[in-house]
Order: sequence, then structure tokens, then C-alpha cells
Amino acid sequence: AAPTQQSQLELADIFSTYADAYCRSHYVTSNERQVIQAVIKCRTPALGGHREWCPQCGHQRYLYHSCRNRHCPKCQTLATASWLEERQQELLPVPYFHNVFTLPHELNRLILASERNRRALLNLLFQAAAQTLLTFGRNNLGGKVGFTMVLHTWDQQLRAHFHVHCLIAAGAIAEDGSNWIDAHKNFLFPVRALSKVFRAKYVESLQQLLDGGKLDVPHYFTELSSPQHRRRWLRKLSRKAWVVYSKAPFAGPQKLLDYLGRYTHRVAISNHRLLASENGRVWFAYRDRADGDRKKTTSLPAETLISRFLLHVLPPRFMRIRHYGFLANRVKKECLAQCREQLQASAPEPIEPKTVADWIWQLTGLDITRCPHCGGPLESEELPPQPSHLHRLRTADNYWDTS
Repeated sequence: AAPTQQSQLELADIFSTYADAYCRSHYVTSNERQVIQAVIKCRTPALGGHREWCPQCGHQRYLYHSCRNRHCPKCQTLATASWLEERQQELLPVPYFHNVFTLPHELNRLILASERNRRALLNLLFQAAAQTLLTFGRNNLGGKVGFTMVLHTWDQQLRAHFHVHCLIAAGAIAEDGSNWIDAHKNFLFPVRALSKVFRAKYVESLQQLLDGGKLDVPHYFTELSSPQHRRRWLRKLSRKAWVVYSKAPFAGPQKLLDYLGRYTHRVAISNHRLLASENGRVWFAYRDRADGDRKKTTSLPAETLISRFLLHVLPPRFMRIRHYGFLANRVKKECLAQCREQLQASAPEPIEPKTVADWIWQLTGLDITRCPHCGGPLESEELPPQPSHLHRLRTADNYWDTS
């Protein structure tokens, strides 16, 4: 049983307490150190902020800047809302399917061996899955499909589990843009055939990377110690059934957006799943997929939890959300116009840029430009960063925190 639940336990609290000792006893890359520091400093005086006060009633509060690191569990709410609004402008009046392409766990050690491997092999995951879907779109539908892919690297207990979620419009636009080709409303592509093609494309490219010396092979990876062992290991991968999962189409655009909001900007573990920390252990909630998705509680040594979290720190500038087919950035505007013309659908109204205050009002109904006590207008002044202030400091008046 977990100890008594602590109020508002955050990942930053765990890092503040245990990360320093962890970094002294483990190899931590500069990128991982930056993530740890960003999470610790997020919304503290270390990043600066501003003081707001009400001239009418004298109420005042201190609000500190966010780190905006994509691995920080507190910095994803506004990024998600903004991203979803942009995606809503791209929706077509057709069903949307959801496919998941998963790498076998035999590849985990090789992927995690170095940042170079992580970048190369996760890029390869995107490429192999995208080429597979584009090939099936041309061969089965006779046109160009459009889809968005989102990378996830974890399971519910923060272990390595590399897979991409693919959200695919049910249909394709002809190569010359002359007509829209509808897919079956309940079926897109056969998953067994997708799995075989995906596996073949990935293994072929993986062999090219290994033969070209473009991967770091750790000394303990005996399966790749010689060309003969390497060929045997690749043959085993080619005989293994790779998991490609297809879900039923979404019941309308709103369901699609609800799904996107849950998955696109998710981090390995969110603060609401953290339950308690005591005597060097951390308790957290998770869902057991093997037991009917039941919600359960488990604990890990803080050192292990930090180690597992850092498994999912992506290389700098690595894009974990990508668009392909007629949604690819270079052709999106032209292709979406062709799709809407063939579907006889009107283009959505352009959206106006929103400020942080606009987003907070839309998401929570709170007007952060007004005093929460008397409703009067607030005045503010900037507060410079205080780099020496690294301890955790919460602000009771930070009432609009939506994370």
C-alpha cells in the first residue's frame, strides 16, 4: 500500500530531492541534464516572471515563467490547445482511422545505446511506417493518403516501448487532384499485410545503417559482434511477427480531436499520476493493459524512476509529431484545397492568434487580467530571473495553473 497521499506531488519535487545524487552516480548526457534543470526551475523565480497587484483592494500575486520544455509535465496544456486548434483547420468531412506501428523489444537495447542510435532508429521508425502507409494508399486506393504520426516511447510503467500512433483520413486524393477516392467506412488496410511490409522496410534500412557503420554498437550487444552474428540476428527479426494494430474509425471529428488532445503532447509520466514519495521510493498510478486496463498503483526506487524517465528524453530538435502524404507541410495547403473541392467542403474560417490570457479564459473560464478578489484590473511589473534560487517554491495565488 502507498503511504498517505502527498498534496500536489510533482516530478520537479522528485528531481529536486533525488536528481543530484542520481547524476553523481550515473552517466547523464548534457541534454538530459538540461531537461532535469528545466523541470526543477519551471514556474519558480529561477526563470523570472512578474508581480501583479490590484490598485483597488491591494491584492498581489507572483507568477513565474514556464520552462516550455517538451518533457516537462507542466508545460503541455497551452501547447496542446494551440496545436489542436491548428489541426482543426485541416479536418476533412471523412472518417479517420487509427493505426499503431510498434518496434519489437529486441531493438530496445540498440536504440537506447546512444543518442546517435536513438535519433537514427526512431527516424527509421517514422520512415518505415510512413512508406508503408503511402505504398498501401497508392496500391489499394489509387491515390495519396494523408496522415499524422505521433511518437511514443514508453508504457504505463515508463519502460521502453517504441511505437507511433498514426491518424489517417479514410480516403485518398488522386495524384493529379482530379477526384477523391473513398475508403471503406469500417476498414482501411489489412494489418497483417501492413506488418509484413513495415517489418521488411525497417529491417532492410537497419541493415544498411549497420553495414555503413552509422550506429553505435555497444560491446555487450554480442548479437552484432561480427557480420555472421549480425545476419543471424537480422534473420530472427525478419521472422518475428511485428505488431501493427488498427482501431475502429473515430466517431466524428470531435472524437478525433479528443484523442489528439490526450496523446500528442503527453510526457512519460504526468504529475497527476504521482501519488507519494517516501524513504527513497515513489508511488504512482498506472493502467494495466494486460488486466483489462484496470487502474493500479505501484512504486519504484526514486533512482529507478528517474532512470526510466530519462529513457524517454528525445534528442535535441527531434520531431515527435510529423505529417505525411497530402498533409505534408510542403504540399498541405494545395492538397487540402483539392480535397475540399472534391468533397464539396468549405474551408474553415481563419483563426486569430491568441494570447496566454485568451487561452486561459478559453480553457478555464478565468480572466487572469482581473483581480480574483474584487474583479478590478491588475497592474504588473517584470521580475528578473534569479539563477541562485533553485529550491522548489509554490505560489498559492497561481490559481490559473491548468496543468
